[in-house]
Amino acid sequence: MEEQEYEPLIVGFLCNWCSYAGADLAGTSRIQYPPNIRVIRVMCSGMVHPNLVINALTKGADGVLMCGCHPGDCHYLEGNLIAEKRAEAIDLMLEDFGLEPERFRLEWVSASEGDKFARVVKEMTDALKQLGPSPYKT
Repeated sequence: MEEQEYEPLIVGFLCNWCSYAGADLAGTSRIQYPPNIRVIRVMCSGMVHPNLVINALTKGADGVLMCGCHPGDCHYLEGNLIAEKRAEAIDLMLEDFGLEPERFRLEWVSASEGDKFARVVKEMTDALKQLGPSPYKT
């Protein structure tokens, strides 16, 4: 029996106004990227509580990608700045849970950056393949 190559599972929290539209543009433009991401659409990246990220990582996801609007372009004015502060807290929490910092990534992706979204997903997928499965994966 052939052994299949490890394929990581990425949970993506994408803001409705920019990043989700960027992911949609990647799809409608037929830009190729790995199918490893499962997208959760949120109204704003600032609404993603660190507990959501840690829950995803401790319940079987190999990585979490959080995408929001570029600073200064947030539909809710400062939501992405809140997300940035929460990302700092998440980085500290990863260490407490014995997880590598590469398992979480925060990126700014606008509605016109479908190519950037695809590139980020590919880069994260490749990085997670190097790390291997999450220690919390059952």
